[in-house]
Amino acid sequence: MSANSSNAFPNATPVWFITGCSIGFGREFARAVLARGWRCIATARNKAALDDLAPEAGERLLCVSLDVTDPAQIAAAVAQARERFGAIDVLVNNAGYGYQSSIEEGEETQIRAQFDANVFGLFALTRAVLPVMREQKRGHVINITSVAGLAGFPGSGYYAASKHAVEGFSDALLAEAGPLGIKVTCVEPGPFRTEWAGRSLVQTPNRIADYAETAGARMQRTAEGSGHQPGDPARAAQAIIRIAEVESPPRHFVLGAFGVDAVAARLRAALADIETWREAGLATDFPAGE
Repeated sequence: MSANSSNAFPNATPVWFITGCSIGFGREFARAVLARGWRCIATARNKAALDDLAPEAGERLLCVSLDVTDPAQIAAAVAQARERFGAIDVLVNNAGYGYQSSIEEGEETQIRAQFDANVFGLFALTRAVLPVMREQKRGHVINITSVAGLAGFPGSGYYAASKHAVEGFSDALLAEAGPLGIKVTCVEPGPFRTEWAGRSLVQTPNRIADYAETAGARMQRTAEGSGHQPGDPARAAQAIIRIAEVESPPRHFVLGAFGVDAVAARLRAALADIETWREAGLATDFPAGE
């Protein structure tokens, strides 16, 4: 698959709106965009965290304070983007964080807070940007979900649920907005060497012994493996640039060997279930003619 920037971006310097740019993926995405000479709205809850992002970018970089759970800040950020650049070619919904616990030990306040950031905040920002893209008759919404958005793992049930929600939302968004020239991609990373486990992860400790070898063990591995993950965020950023440049980007883009293998195995297992139970499933329809 070759990049074709002339087809994907009518503007020589497309405008990217990227959330969660203080650390990790978001920061690497913004750096990669600016290194191409493109324009970028980089957001973070603490705008000061972006001061050293790319001082050489000048007027091509707009740094904005944005908590995606705050509707007023969303409206203000999109308004600033339109005022500065007049367009938004790519929206990268990257802001969010992880929450780990066993299902039974999950805390209601933590679960709801995660959905506010990972799901409802993403929904709200996308709604705010869609009028811009509809007016342009073009755009690309890139939602950073996770391998957990396609396959559940012990200890990550609520995180997976938040990412599954974004995947379903993205299917519907593409069906509605695709005919209007708006593309939709979900990026599903596996383990990457970001600050996710150290700074963007909340855990409810496992205290029920029955879950020690499932949720408890995986939560421990996640914490201990921080800094040793195989995925390279800078290479991921270049991969995102590549899919944004092509005329027909993928709906799903799984990153990293662990992710590709885990998702492929999960989908093969799902298809095997469907085929095994095909006749029983088909038999639940009314007979033909009734």
